[in-house]
This record gives sequence, C-alpha cells and structure tokens, in this order.
Amino acid sequence: MNYFSTRDKSLKFSFKDIFLRGLAPGGGLFLPSEIKKFNRAELNDLNTLSYKELATEIIFNFCKDEVSKNELKSLIQKSYNNFKNEEVVNLKKLGDINLLELYNGPTLAFKDIAMQVIGNLYEHLKVAKGKSVNIVVATSGDTGSAAIAALNNRENINLFVLHPHNKISSTQRKIMTTIGGSNIYNIAVRGSFDDCQKIVKELFNDDNFRLKINMSGVNSINWSRIVCQIVYYFYSYFRLKKNNISFSVPTGNFGDVYAGYIAKKMGLPINKLIVATNENDILERVISTGKYKPEKVKPSISPSMDIQVASNFERLLFYVVGQDDKKVSLLMDNLTKKGFFKLDQNEIQEIKKDFEAVKIDDETTRLIIKNINDEFKFIIDPHTATGIGAARKVKGIENIVVIGTAHPFKFSDTVQSATGINLEAPPHLKMNIDKKEKFDIIKNSNSEAKDYILSKLL
Repeated sequence: MNYFSTRDKSLKFSFKDIFLRGLAPGGGLFLPSEIKKFNRAELNDLNTLSYKELATEIIFNFCKDEVSKNELKSLIQKSYNNFKNEEVVNLKKLGDINLLELYNGPTLAFKDIAMQVIGNLYEHLKVAKGKSVNIVVATSGDTGSAAIAALNNRENINLFVLHPHNKISSTQRKIMTTIGGSNIYNIAVRGSFDDCQKIVKELFNDDNFRLKINMSGVNSINWSRIVCQIVYYFYSYFRLKKNNISFSVPTGNFGDVYAGYIAKKMGLPINKLIVATNENDILERVISTGKYKPEKVKPSISPSMDIQVASNFERLLFYVVGQDDKKVSLLMDNLTKKGFFKLDQNEIQEIKKDFEAVKIDDETTRLIIKNINDEFKFIIDPHTATGIGAARKVKGIENIVVIGTAHPFKFSDTVQSATGINLEAPPHLKMNIDKKEKFDIIKNSNSEAKDYILSKLL
C-alpha cells in the first residue's frame, strides 16, 4: 500500500511515512493508492463483530505493511480500555432519531476514538525511538484535549497545541490546559481556528523547520485520523440493520464526514452524507453553488465548527475532479491567490450524489437542545444539535444516524441557557477542571509560533 498526494499522484509514501508527516510535500493531503471494497458476502462476515474487532478489520486495510493484524488487535484493545462503554460507541434511539454517541472516551469527544489509537501507534511504530518527535496541532476545541490525553508523558514526544484565544468554551480550554505533563505546551493564538490551522500548515511546509524539530501532526489532515473514524460508520450500519442508511454529521474541518465518504467507497450502502454546519457555512455554500470562498469566521455556540477553511474538503475535491492532481493544485492555488475557487456544474452534481448540506443557526440550535430535553429528558451538546436539526430539515431521506460529537458538559453554559439545567461535571473531569491552567498567549504569527516552539526545545 502506497500513499500519494492530492496534488501529486506520482508520490509514493508508506503508511509510517504519512503517519509521521501528516501533510504531504507541496501542501497536499495524503490518500491511499487503493481502497478496499467489501462485497455483500464480506459485509455479512463483518456483521457480528464487536466494535474493537471491526476496528481491527477496517484499519488493517490501510496499515498492513507496517502492522500485523495481531499487533493491531492488541493496540486497539489497549486504546479503548479506558472508554466508558465496552463497545466504545453507543447507538441510542430518541423517537425517530438514531443518535450515535461517540463521546465515551477520556475527554468526552469523538476525537478520542481516533486519537487514542494514534497515541499508541506513535509508540508501536517507534517513530520516537532514540530521538524527539515534536507534534504540532491546531484545535477548534476538542482535538487538543484528545491529543493531550493520548500523548501525555509519552517518551521522546512533545506536543504543542494551538487554540484560538477566547474562541472555545471555557470547559474545552480547561480540559486542555489542566491535564498535561511536562511534554505538553498549550498555546493560545490571538486569532481564529483557521489562523491556528494556517500556522500549522505553514510550519509543515517549511522543510527546514520541520526537519529541524522532527515535526509531526495529529490534525485530521493526518490520514490515520480518517481511518479510525471510518469504523463507526460500519458499526452503525450493522447495528441499525437498515439498508441505505444516511448520516447527519456536525461538520467543521470535513474530516468526520469524509470518513463516511470513504466508508461508502469501501462498499457500505450509505445513501447520503448530510453536512450539518452552523453559520460558518462555507461547506453548505460550496455544495449548493460550487463556490468555495472563505469568509470571516463568525463566533457561535458550536465553536468546534467555527471554521471557514475546511482542510479535508481537498480530499473530496480530488475525486470530484476525476482524480486530476493538477486540477486540484490549480484550484488550491486559486484559493491562496484569489481567495476562492469555483467548481463547474458537473463537479457540483458529483458532490450532490453523496452529500447534502444544511445550515443551522444559533437560535435554532438552542431550541433543538431545549426540545430534545423536553421530549426525551436527554441533554445534547450544541454540535450534536446541529446534526439533529439538519436531519429533520432534509426531505425524503430515511434511516438517518445523527453523529453525537461531544458530551454536553463541555458546553454547559449553552445547555444552561437553553434548558435551565446546570450540568454536573463527570467525575474524572471534576478532578481536573479546578486545577490551575497552563497556557501561553502569542500573536497570530507564524514566526512567533516558531520562536515559541524553539524556545521550549533548545
């Protein structure tokens, strides 16, 4: 199995190579040279597997040159030992809603599902044996804490987490800034998540700096994040036992919903992938009109989706334009130089074969949280609420699974304003969120981020 770049199909990298690098040379994103497609008989063979067994079978297809199946099985078992639910995820029925709860991990967000595996892969692949690896990651709220929980106190690994200053919930920030050991550095950037993500990409593209610090990354631009998230789409299908199911996915950086797209490419009979956005609706606009033009980020009550540059959309773009790497390069170059790119009608229709997109504003999100509690005595977080809102807004689509992305306590202020309920912190978080926070504030500057990182390493 080789991996190439969305902007250069001639490249050939191993799984270990792309795991460590994250971003491809030239700024593209890595994709596998082949995607296993399960036939009906093979799907039936997977039908009765536990979540951990299923994860082994799915993930193995993408790393089998580097990890044996038995090694992967052991690694996955270890990764999910500290999840509240033995099956890792939980499919819950709320009236006509099929809610897939993905927040049973240590930091109460779906990011834990991939990040715990990634943390153990760093160790298994021995990428930090005899040398330091410095991981730099941008977060819109949940990726940072999941990465810290997975990489805290790992030998020869340092983690630098960039978050947008005062633009994530206070609970999200406290989880990140109170749980890290001496190898964890929290950096608050005076800007948006898009600014944080831009800095990380620029650092990856600076070969001298990347090599100097032996840099790696765990954002969803890292293909291994996508691979781990494919699993719960298969799991949902087998547990729901309905043909042609659809998924409504709260979406910011397009990684989670893109994992569903790969699941469909692997033979899962998915009808539609519904992209649920908040008022930062670049994905709704590009799917509706074909024009990809980032605007200024609007702060919302679903801050993990306050993103205007959805990095993983480039991976979909590669297939939409007929796997033409040169056209992907041209479109992304237009985005950099002109501030936008435009897809033609055939390309828009290609996207619409698999995707719908719905925007849910803050007022509607609050109302959904209230109504779900009134009807079912069940609390959801604002991101999950956008997924429910989008599922109810689309017409003519049945058997929808809504992706539940985070525990509502992480957004307790919003929950309180919507329902009047003050949520108690889960026990394992309560021990941490009252601790002293540890983070530094920097300007929205590539050079200042470099200087900060180097100051901690030299």
